Amino acid sequence: MSVDIGGRLRFIRARQKLSQRELAKRAGVTNSTISLIESNQMNPSVGALKRILDGIPMGLAEFFALEPESRRKIFYRGEELTEVGKKPISYRQIGDNLFGRSLQILKERYEPGSDTGRVHLVHDGEEGGIVISGKLEVTVEDERRILNPGDAYYFESRRPHRFRCVGGKPCEVISACTPPTF
Repeated sequence: MSVDIGGRLRFIRARQKLSQRELAKRAGVTNSTISLIESNQMNPSVGALKRILDGIPMGLAEFFALEPESRRKIFYRGEELTEVGKKPISYRQIGDNLFGRSLQILKERYEPGSDTGRVHLVHDGEEGGIVISGKLEVTVEDERRILNPGDAYYFESRRPHRFRCVGGKPCEVISACTPPTF
């Protein structure tokens, strides 16, 4: 089995929105070196590849574990959503592999009284969601609201936040965050 090092490097560089020139500058190599590797006219040593990947940054293991899909799946049946949560909160994710994706979409279900924990969540990115059923208490820093069906939220995820189902019925939410956090 041969590995298309040039194709992988080009894919990763493009995904990071780096030009050949910018990656070369970060890695301390010439941009012609990047061009030759990406066109598979040059096969870099392990040391040279590591130096280039350090400019992204990415490790060798992640680089070689990358399995680019020829065509990504577009449609998903309900039973194909991937469970990434644990009771009493269910997070059902669209797609089982988000590698190389910028957006995560979830169908969330909170059982009555369940919450994301006393310690507020903090991570990079942005997130938003819309309540489909039930009531969801959303706390972002010192702001707190109870959202009803049809209500929504959207905020920067680096702001400490927490979610809690209030009332006697389960709460369902459709949410999205970027970059993926699970």
